[in-house]
Parts: sequence; structure tokens; C-alpha cells
Amino acid sequence: MTDIIVIGGGPAGMTAALYGLRNGKSVLVLEKHGFGGQITYSPKVENWPGTAQMSGNEFADALLEQIMAQGADVDLAEALRIEDRGDRKIVYTDDGQAREAKAVIIAAGVKHRMLGLPGENELVGEGISFCAVCDGDFYSGKTVCVAGGGNSALQEAILLSGKCAKVIMLQDLPEFTGEKKLQEILFARPNVEKRTGVKITALNTAGSELTGVTVEPQAGGPAETVGCDGLFVAIGLIPENDAFRDLADLNAWGYFDSDERCETKTPGIFVAGDCRSKTVRQLTTASGDGATAALAACRYIDAM
Repeated sequence: MTDIIVIGGGPAGMTAALYGLRNGKSVLVLEKHGFGGQITYSPKVENWPGTAQMSGNEFADALLEQIMAQGADVDLAEALRIEDRGDRKIVYTDDGQAREAKAVIIAAGVKHRMLGLPGENELVGEGISFCAVCDGDFYSGKTVCVAGGGNSALQEAILLSGKCAKVIMLQDLPEFTGEKKLQEILFARPNVEKRTGVKITALNTAGSELTGVTVEPQAGGPAETVGCDGLFVAIGLIPENDAFRDLADLNAWGYFDSDERCETKTPGIFVAGDCRSKTVRQLTTASGDGATAALAACRYIDAM
């Protein structure tokens, strides 16, 4: 039996593994896609304390190497459900295995809601971004579009408007849905243009570079090309927590309803990272959650 099973190999999950290992616990990390999570989409990370610059892949590779050197077991498998048997947790995976642990940390992360357009995946990190804090500096003095009209899109655009020559807001609804105060701040800036009732229907490229987007009015009418150097997509995040909702409460948006202690209603089940209800989702906060959840899991195991 493993002491701790971590579900998810992003920054939160791998940091949790590191802290569990450093506290003398055996750890297995299960990751269904690729280790690193969303950070691997960032070609340049400049907001990690103490490191001037690195790529998301470099960060992920270094962290994976670090936990494996500490003795972590890692496996590419998707956790389908968890069975709580008191002092034993059984994690069932898509490869037909049932793995036992004393405690489980769910760090399943989130995925960005995409536009669903041809070529979109290939442009992520190469013209399409999701995080102005992470990638905004790449577009200093350039023109960017922001897809979305809620609070997240407005906040991203406010930050971008301080760096970019022009920010073009593209909202498919008739009006922006974010807070009025954020709208007032953003649309008072002379380098911000807003377009409502338009849907992005195509991504335009020259070679491998994004050159603009095609938009069509929702009410009907001719398509139009909007030129830009980058596109920030802020149309929502999708947590992947439903498989574990019987063991950990979810809020109205599907995130784990857990506070900064990273605990759940089930003793021995902890949550960490972007899948948890929180106001800031950044590399630093994900790693902080991982440390918190791991130390809580270690205390739980030591008290058994």
C-alpha cells in the first residue's frame, strides 16, 4: 500500500508529491495526459520567484525529475473513481487497476474552454494564450484580441491594455457580462476597442504565426477579418471533478468547495490547485496548495 496517491501531475500535484516524500511518505502520482499540466502551454514563465525566465516545459521537466529523484512513483493513468474504506482509499484507474493508499490528494486541475476552431490547439503558446500575467509581455507594443466578456476576460484585458498598443475585445453576446466597474476601467482606456455580438469563426495564420481572426455578426451579416498578433481566450475554465463529487463537495461551478486547508468532507481525501475553489489561479498558488495538502495528508497518516 502506498502512503499517498496524488491524482494529477501538474504543479500542485507534483509539489504535493515532493512535500510528501520529504516527510518520509511513499507517493504515487497518477497523470492522465502529460506531466506539467497547463503550465506547459507557456513558452516563457517570468513570474516564478527566484527564476528570471524559464519555459513551462522546463519547469515541469525539472519538477518531475526532482520528485522522481526523491523516490516518487509515477504512472500515466486516469483516476476514474475513489472508494473510501476508512483507513484505506482505493483508486480505480482506466487501465483496470485498483491502487490502495492511506490518503489521496486530488489535484486534477482544470482545462481551458476552447473556441473549437481548426488549428487552435497548434497555436496554443504560439499566438493563442490564456494568461495575461504569464504571456502578456510577449505582446508589448502589439495588437491583441481578447475573446470573452466576463470578469476574467475584462481583468485580462485591463492588464494587457497597460502593455499592448491595442486591445480588441470580442464578445459573442450582445453585451459584456462582467462587473460594471471593470467595464468602466477598461473601456475608459484609449487603446481598447470593444465588439459585441460577434463570433470568432476562423483563425488566420501566415505560416505558423497568428495574423488575425475572422468574426461574423451573430445577427447575420458579412464576415470580417480582425488583425492581431495574439489572441487571449478567456471564455471560462472547466474543472474535471465530477468523478469525485461523492467524496468532496463541489460548488456551483464544479470546483471543490474547500478552503485554504485543502481538506474535504472525507477524512484522508485532500484537494489542491486549480480544481479547488479559489480567487487566484497561478503557478505559485497551485504549488502552495500542493504543499498544504501534502502536509495535511502527512498529519492524517501520522495520526492513524
